[in-house]
Amino acid sequence: MADEANRAAFFEIQGRMIELTAKLKQVQTQMRNKEGEKKRAFLTLEELRPLSDDANTYKSIGRTFVLEPKSVLVNEQEQKLKDSESAIASLQISKEYIEKQVAEVENNLRELLNQDPGLARQIMSMSVM
Repeated sequence: MADEANRAAFFEIQGRMIELTAKLKQVQTQMRNKEGEKKRAFLTLEELRPLSDDANTYKSIGRTFVLEPKSVLVNEQEQKLKDSESAIASLQISKEYIEKQVAEVENNLRELLNQDPGLARQIMSMSVM
């Protein structure tokens, strides 16, 4: 009976680990996307700043370009930069939290396998087949 309970606990921990790993990958992907947005906004700002205030600047909307004042484009890019930075900070906090959860689940798994070495042998024989 204890063997069955340990097995059920293992599969529960395994499911939790899979779930947390997927969440971690998702957060990392979102962070990479936000880093790209931040870099694009920064580079666009670097190109806009040396232009004179009366220079013709255009904003891309789909496949169309619309004439916009330089100040509007600069403000939009600065806002994108700030939004990306705050999103990255938030995602970093989420990432750290998920990593702590993963470490906790790993410890739970380690404890379970140390309690029941027979379970470890059963799991290893299952994965080989």
